[in-house]
Amino acid sequence: MNESHKIKNPIIPGCYPDPSICRVGDDYYLACSSFEMYPGIPVFHSKDLAHWEQICYAMTMENGFHVNADSGVGGVMAPTIRWHDGTFYIINANFGDKGNFYVTAKDPAGPWSEPHWITDVPDIDCSLFFDHDGSCYLISPGNDETEDNGRAIFLTPYDIKEGKVRGERKKIWNSAMRKAWAPEAPHLYHIGDHYYLMIAEGGTERFHSVTVARCETVDGWYEGYAGNPVMTHRHLGKYYLIDNVGHADLVETPEGNWYAVMLGSRLVDGQHKNFGRETYIVPVIWEDGWPVFSPGTGKVEWEYPADEKLPWTPCKPEPETDDFDDPRLGFHMVFLGTPYQDFWKIEDSCLKLRCLARPMARPLHGFNVKEPDMRRDDCTSFLGRRQRAADFDAVLKMTFEPEGKEAAGLIILQASNHQFRLEKTLADGRPVVRLVRATTVQKGLPFLPGYEAKTTETVLEQHEVASGTLVLKLKARKQALQFYYGEAETRLHPLDTLADGKEINPEEIGGMIGTLVGMFATGNGEESQNEAAFDYFEMTELQRIY
Repeated sequence: MNESHKIKNPIIPGCYPDPSICRVGDDYYLACSSFEMYPGIPVFHSKDLAHWEQICYAMTMENGFHVNADSGVGGVMAPTIRWHDGTFYIINANFGDKGNFYVTAKDPAGPWSEPHWITDVPDIDCSLFFDHDGSCYLISPGNDETEDNGRAIFLTPYDIKEGKVRGERKKIWNSAMRKAWAPEAPHLYHIGDHYYLMIAEGGTERFHSVTVARCETVDGWYEGYAGNPVMTHRHLGKYYLIDNVGHADLVETPEGNWYAVMLGSRLVDGQHKNFGRETYIVPVIWEDGWPVFSPGTGKVEWEYPADEKLPWTPCKPEPETDDFDDPRLGFHMVFLGTPYQDFWKIEDSCLKLRCLARPMARPLHGFNVKEPDMRRDDCTSFLGRRQRAADFDAVLKMTFEPEGKEAAGLIILQASNHQFRLEKTLADGRPVVRLVRATTVQKGLPFLPGYEAKTTETVLEQHEVASGTLVLKLKARKQALQFYYGEAETRLHPLDTLADGKEINPEEIGGMIGTLVGMFATGNGEESQNEAAFDYFEMTELQRIY
């Protein structure tokens, strides 16, 4: 064992939240939420718990994945991945479609089956549990008016082969804290003589936590651990650099060592969560029949010694440059919403995006999780990747001749219409490059009744440019965003405006998803067949951990 081998947190940086993990033999598999990004539910593989390589997306158009681009915080969230009797299962809720579902695969790299929709369990955040005897259960948080907080955790016997409930749905626990906000994300384990129920509570913001209860029978009333919460950072203050810690899942190595993966948020210049919620890991030991997370410190550390019993297995990092010579997109590239409309193609070593009528900062409206919008003609002409480092450079080369209201270029965006766009467009009939800021004031949450939002767009700076090729660049140093433009990378002009990343990562959006950086094209309300051709898009990470 090399003493320099360390597991470094976050193990999967960028917006890869709500991790769930399972082990099959010597291999570890992990699935994350993807919200309104497409493809959906990224799946990762590791041999050593330190290096994680994405092997697929579980949800694509090929197996019927539908999600709209609304505010960014809808879609699919809180998956659970499990393996049983030669089959992998992912169970999840899609708030952009029919709700709870599960998909299956013999190979975790896919293909995954079409969704089996769960119509007889009303709750969200459903998790799967297979007992030692092969019995299957769904564990889920649901409404319960008899509880002080109106919520409880339920256990439902389930026939996974037939896809239907096979017994009585029973309440098994509520939460560790009295009147706890948002008891959710349950996972169940049979370890030794007890069944252990692990949940998240306190909400997925600063007061997030992991709590545990146990019972000698699977369907009895669970006893909360006197040492709860077993993991939280809420006691460390608003500005501790790792925030929002919770939503955990346990895994055991072949040698009997235990770990927990969970989500957390790195802060950038205060309570700002540019990365959204990321995937972290901590070691776990057992004392007196209860788990102890990150023993000795009780908090998520930036690094831990690697498990000496696991083979150190580095994997290939994400590429910095997309030159679009390959007709296939890399796993790191994502759309907003399922890309139904014929608006993108890779041709002549370029990515070509058509100017769809939809603006990039179209006014927001609430979405109905009970009757979601199933339209397939409401796509956003965007392709990009997650921000994964506090300091980075992003640059693209584009050929685009705008007409009418059309615009195309470089965008950095967060949830709910928070974005900066460096775009080529027309002003008084002349081609210009301009920097636009969009911010949104919201009342309520988009998935609850009474939601209101007002988006304001402001042109911060504008310059005339010639026809032909244009290079656009963003240099991000934490929250300081410097934009450049020019005919070539060697002849770039800085804008006078130094944009403030805090304006698109305000505390109130909460880091449900993370910042995306990429390419876009829009007709700004007008139908168009015009295209922007992107010769390359490059994103260079300069500082990931600080």
